[in-house]
Amino acid sequence: MFDETAVRSHFPMIQNHPDLVYLDNAATAFKSDHMIQVVNDFYLRGTSNVHRGDYGLSIKASNDFDHVRDIVKDFIHAKSSKEIVFTSGASQSLNWIAYSYGLNHLKKDDVILTTEAEHASNILPWFKVCEATGAKIEYIPMQNDGSIHMDDFKNAMHDKVKIFAIAYVSNVLGVVQPLKQMIQIAHEYGAITVIDAAQAVPHMPVDVRDLDCDYLAFSGHKLGAAGGSGVLYGKYDLLENNDPPLYGGGSNARFDLCGNILLKHAPFKYEAGTPNVEGVLSLGAAIEFLQSIGMENIFEHEKQLKRYAVQRLQPLTHVHLYNATSESGLITFNVDGIFAQDVASYLNRHNIAVRSGNHCAKILVEIIGTSETVRASCYLYNTKADIDRLVDALTDITLEKCIEAAMV
Repeated sequence: MFDETAVRSHFPMIQNHPDLVYLDNAATAFKSDHMIQVVNDFYLRGTSNVHRGDYGLSIKASNDFDHVRDIVKDFIHAKSSKEIVFTSGASQSLNWIAYSYGLNHLKKDDVILTTEAEHASNILPWFKVCEATGAKIEYIPMQNDGSIHMDDFKNAMHDKVKIFAIAYVSNVLGVVQPLKQMIQIAHEYGAITVIDAAQAVPHMPVDVRDLDCDYLAFSGHKLGAAGGSGVLYGKYDLLENNDPPLYGGGSNARFDLCGNILLKHAPFKYEAGTPNVEGVLSLGAAIEFLQSIGMENIFEHEKQLKRYAVQRLQPLTHVHLYNATSESGLITFNVDGIFAQDVASYLNRHNIAVRSGNHCAKILVEIIGTSETVRASCYLYNTKADIDRLVDALTDITLEKCIEAAMV
C-alpha cells in the first residue's frame, strides 16, 4: 500500500519547506534522506578515486561504484551490467549516441525519424549529425495531445529510416508512447531505436529487454539522485563495436608514441576521465529507495493525482488543459489572457512551484499551437492537497491579480 505520509517523511526538502507545493518534478526531483546519507558518508568517510588505487579506500569505493552498475541493470532489466554506461545525464547520453553511432553509420539521404515533441537533447545532436553526414530528419505526424496513431507511424517508416529517436514520455504533454509496437516495426525496417527515457524511468517500470530498444537514456537527478549523474543504456554489441566520442584516462588499455590506441571494452571505453563517483553512488541509492516503494505503485499514485487534477481543473473555463488524457503526472495548461510566466510567478506568490516556458521542446508549437505553457509535474511525494492548493490558486486568478503580485 502506498503510504504518502511515510514517503514524504524521507524528503528533507519537504520537512524544511512545509508550506511549499513543489510541482516542478519534471525538471528535477527532491532527494531522499537515504540518498543524502550515502553521499555524505562518501564525503565524510570514503572519499577517493575509483579504479586507480591499490589502497583500502579506493578499493571499497571502486566496489561500491561497480555495484551501482548492477543496480541500474536490474532496475531497467538490462541483460548485462556491461550495457550500462555512466554519464552526466540524459543530454550527454543522447549526444554520445548521436556522435558515437550516428556519425559513423549514417550517410547522405539516410533518415532519422523523430517527432516535433522532442526535448532539445534528442533533436539538436541529430541536426549536427545531419550536417556532417548529409542525412535528414523526418517527423512522425502527431495528434494535438502529443499522441501518435500507429497508422501514422507505420506510414512514416520506410527503408531509408536508419534511426528512430523518440521520447518514451513527452516532457511537455506527458504522453506515454506505445514504444514496444513502434520498436518492433522500426526493427523490421532495420532501424536503430534511440529512446529518451528521462521522463519515464523515474516514474514507471521500464524494461529495456521487453521493449527491445537499442539505446536508452535517462538522468539521475530526475529520480532523486544527485545532479550530474545519468545513464546510457546500449545493447552490448552496439557499445562494443562503436568508438566513444571522448577519449582520456580510464577509457584505454594502452597507447603508444605512434598514436596506436587500444580501448577498453564497453562500457569502460565510454567513461573517459575521473568519474562522478559520488553521483554514481547517489544514483544507486536513489534507485534503491524507489524500488523499496515499487515503480508500479509510484506510477499508479501519479496517475491518480493526474486524474484528480483534471477532474478539478476542467470546470475552470479560463484554464486550458493540453493533456487531460495522457497517462502521467504532467499537467500542462495555460490561463486565458495571461502569459505563462506571469501565471507561474503568481503561483509562486502562493508558494507553488511550477515550470513555465517551452520546456526545451521549441518546435512543439506546431502541434499545440502555443510556444509557452505552464507545467505542473507530480512525483511520489505529492498529494491531493498539493493539487487542491494549485486549483484553489487558479480558481480566481486574473491578469490584474498577476500584475499586483508582480509589484509586491
